[in-house]
Amino acid sequence: MLIVLAGAGAFVYLRVRYALDLRLNEDLTAQATLITQEVGAGHAPAIAPGIEYQILDAADHVLVASTGGTGAPLLTARQLATARHRPVRADLGDLFPIRPGTLRLYAVPLTPPAGSQASVAVVATRRDQRDEALRELIGQLVLANLAALAVASLVGFRLTRAALAPVERYRAEATRIAADATGLRLDVPAHRDDELTRLGHTLNDMLAALEAALERERRFVHDASHELRTPLTLISTEIELALRRERSNAELEATLRNVAADADRLRQLADTLLTVGVQAPPAAGDTTDLAGLAAEISERYSGVRLEQREGAVAHADPSRMRQVLTNLLDNASRHGEPPITVTTGRDGVAAYMRVHDAGAGMDPAFLARATARFTRADTARSTPGAGLGLSVVDAIVTAHDGELRLHSNGDGTTVTVLLPAAD
Repeated sequence: MLIVLAGAGAFVYLRVRYALDLRLNEDLTAQATLITQEVGAGHAPAIAPGIEYQILDAADHVLVASTGGTGAPLLTARQLATARHRPVRADLGDLFPIRPGTLRLYAVPLTPPAGSQASVAVVATRRDQRDEALRELIGQLVLANLAALAVASLVGFRLTRAALAPVERYRAEATRIAADATGLRLDVPAHRDDELTRLGHTLNDMLAALEAALERERRFVHDASHELRTPLTLISTEIELALRRERSNAELEATLRNVAADADRLRQLADTLLTVGVQAPPAAGDTTDLAGLAAEISERYSGVRLEQREGAVAHADPSRMRQVLTNLLDNASRHGEPPITVTTGRDGVAAYMRVHDAGAGMDPAFLARATARFTRADTARSTPGAGLGLSVVDAIVTAHDGELRLHSNGDGTTVTVLLPAAD
């Protein structure tokens, strides 16, 4: 704002000074023309009131002056040398500091009659009124600009503070949320659509996502601790029973085998948890022939039928796709009924792999959370497993930019894996 006001003030000052100087220059030009004519005719110069003049020779000596005496030249030697060839304008005295005797000078070359030594005519007019007007203008502009700057600063401060009030409110509410206050949301106006309200909605969405992620992590830690507690308890019980009394070598060997089996189950559970939690995307050139993979893995299971169509080549990591199909076939064998059908093919830009079993199917209410960790249907409580099979499949498929679809209508369960097709 200061720069704008200073620029506007400078423009006004320059325009006023130009107008005042133009009037002075016109008067001096008219007087210089008159003196040139009279000197050329051999007459004594006649000037208007308030105008002074000097007639100088080629040696810069004053021949005639309006004050009646000769005195010193009003122009410098350099300016006079230029004035012998062309007109010269100059100022005597500055606008600041204030001092008397400031003049506007105008010098023109002369063409005197024969025998005359006149070479240059200098006319001058006082600048007192012009300088006083400019000084008064500068003072008024400074006062007006300072007042305008103060008002603009106050108004700008008020407007900015009012505009940023929602940001301060968001900050205060975010401080409360950071102090472990849960379930809070920023107070965003419902019927406004500007940058700040959109920021508030975005922050609320972020808070909701963070709370959901925190809740998932808490549930994961709770479920993981619950699942890990069982094999650890078994191992601890086996060891305590073995130490309660003296055992034979055969009994100790049997106990160690049980402990080793429980430890292996614990290791498998830990590996599965890591698989669910960390998944990297496939390498750029990884491809998997889903039809060949299905033919290879299905040989390990009884009652599996294959339906293969062309184009079932996906952009995917082969080892992880092997894990996906193995988990799906394990689930179908454990919780479904034969026949189990594995279908591979291509649908547009996606290659797919579909596993269908002829069992009773999943409860429709369970489908929405079937891929959650440690989630098991009520009918599967009596079968082995930790409820992580579909979670692993979902994590791997998501890392491959694919999609996992579950379908159950009382006539078996169909699990479809859609993956980006390889060109």
